[in-house]
Amino acid sequence: MRLLLTAMCVPLVLGLHSAQAQVTPSHEAAEGTFPEKPYSPYANRTFPARPLWGETHLHTGLSLDAGAFGNILGPDDAWRFAKGEQIKSSTGQPVKLSRPLDWMVLTDHTDLMGFAPDLQAGKPAVLADPKGRKWYEGYKEGGAAAGESAFDLITNFAQGTLPELLLESYSPGADPYSFTWEKIVKAAEHHNEPGTFSAFIGFEWTSVPKGFNLHRNVMLRDGAARALQMVPPVTQEPYGSTDPHDLYKWLEAYQEKTGGRAVAFSHNGNLSNGWMFPTEGTYHGGVVDQDYVEQRAKWEPHYEITQIKGDGEAHPFLSPNDEFADYENWDVGNLDLTELKTDEMLKGEYVREALKQGLALEAKFGTNPYKFGLGGATDSHTGLTTAEEENFFSKSVSVEPSPTRIEHPFIKSKLGQIDGHKLVASGYTAVWATENTREAIYDAFKRRETYATTGPRIGLRFFGGWEFNDDDLRTRSPAVAGYEKGVPMGGDLRERVGDGAPTFMLVALRDPIGANLDRMQVVKGWMNTDGSLEEKVYDVVWSGERTADADGKVPAVGNTVDLETASWSNTIGASELTAVWTDPDFDPEERAFYYVRVLEIPTPRWVVYDKIRFGIELPEEAQLIHQERAYSSPIWYTPQG
Repeated sequence: MRLLLTAMCVPLVLGLHSAQAQVTPSHEAAEGTFPEKPYSPYANRTFPARPLWGETHLHTGLSLDAGAFGNILGPDDAWRFAKGEQIKSSTGQPVKLSRPLDWMVLTDHTDLMGFAPDLQAGKPAVLADPKGRKWYEGYKEGGAAAGESAFDLITNFAQGTLPELLLESYSPGADPYSFTWEKIVKAAEHHNEPGTFSAFIGFEWTSVPKGFNLHRNVMLRDGAARALQMVPPVTQEPYGSTDPHDLYKWLEAYQEKTGGRAVAFSHNGNLSNGWMFPTEGTYHGGVVDQDYVEQRAKWEPHYEITQIKGDGEAHPFLSPNDEFADYENWDVGNLDLTELKTDEMLKGEYVREALKQGLALEAKFGTNPYKFGLGGATDSHTGLTTAEEENFFSKSVSVEPSPTRIEHPFIKSKLGQIDGHKLVASGYTAVWATENTREAIYDAFKRRETYATTGPRIGLRFFGGWEFNDDDLRTRSPAVAGYEKGVPMGGDLRERVGDGAPTFMLVALRDPIGANLDRMQVVKGWMNTDGSLEEKVYDVVWSGERTADADGKVPAVGNTVDLETASWSNTIGASELTAVWTDPDFDPEERAFYYVRVLEIPTPRWVVYDKIRFGIELPEEAQLIHQERAYSSPIWYTPQG
């Protein structure tokens, strides 16, 4: 029977081949024989299919402070590490990421660019100045002396008292400055591999008036041909300014001269003592007016919500009804602890409050200056973009893994200190880009289709529309309905359909090698018709059989952390969470925004790994357990008319 079937099939197959050989239809004719939607669900797909993981904020030994603390790694080391290679840290320790990144922006400080390598080498240009010689001698001595020397250098920078001789030698117009910028650009060009890894040219503009953090990172969409037509701006007088408007002017000049594209990302509003998100009157650099809101909206489409120096989503003082707002808050003072924090300052420091205040400014000026997407970064000054708790190489070389690193305060002044155990192993940015290229990733930043995590690679989709339903979740590709029926994170809700409330589709997947998920929440902020601003956190979907109480609050997920082994069990939580949610409090007359917060089950912080690996005792006040999280970029609603 088998022989008969084979014999019968041969002429048929041959006939088919023969027919195809005689007539080969054109692509146009072939496409015309299929329906509008092809059978293959992946054919003709144009939306982003997977998140690309990356870093927007990293320093090498070329940065003034990183080099002074002993970082001897250069751009090439940082790029190789981000791409997954094992390298040696500045302290000689072998280190490697658990998984390579897909892209990175390298952001060495621009002020005194080129100085740090010359300091380490004891170049004559450095030793010619008494302060330069003092800093060099401290660096060479190492240990505590090197730390004190580096802090003195940073203090002089923050106070604007750097020696004139050094400023003249390492500012725009000086050869070491230009040579260093060329080195940075060429390294990024060398490591950029379109389709595999995107290496962005960038820098950090380090404005810190009065010690108040107003830093911005800049990312260029372009390659060397454009980037080398200009050198980055600085903040030290007389070569630059700490006024953000001057950075905006540089960005405008860059685009006009080169035909390129650039954006800026601010970060660490928690160390700005209220200056990061001004809302009225004057602020450092001018007045909150039409020009301010338009310039900031144009040049800053993204904000770094979480990093080593604290998490910036929310604060218990501003959000007393949010039991998860007290997460890695740094609320002691400004960047160098020369001025302590007051409650009144917090309003201008945290993302959720800024998003709310942006609604009010939009109603007043017609433009929302705080309409930004969200991402995470490390701000590591080790050249190593490590954001996992068990692989945390910390802020600077002086506090790379060692039995004593927890004893070193991050900053110490006459007014107080921020202890070393408060450093945060955070974070990364996920980008929904159509391909792994500079252009596609940059464009995703511009449309705000990004999200932040504190380190875990949680998968997160968030769409807003007017007609999502549970049927849209009954597929392994909910993004198909998401893009067809709504807008993704970072977008504006389309024109209202009918008289209903907006619907949102939320999908989260745990990190494949990480912890299970506790819950997904929608955070809503809105402006009432009387101009007052409000917020509310909704528990939308959660793991297990828990039941929300009368106020909509869901009980804690539990805790499986074993502090003796720095481990946890995924016997609680869920590997994925999905939901379609309708705003139960929607008012079509009120401006609003919505974003998603995803919480993992409890896991150990990095200090617990240090305790076990080094056999050390931890301070009683050290936090040992936390719930890592992801934050989507918001979706905005604006009343019609």
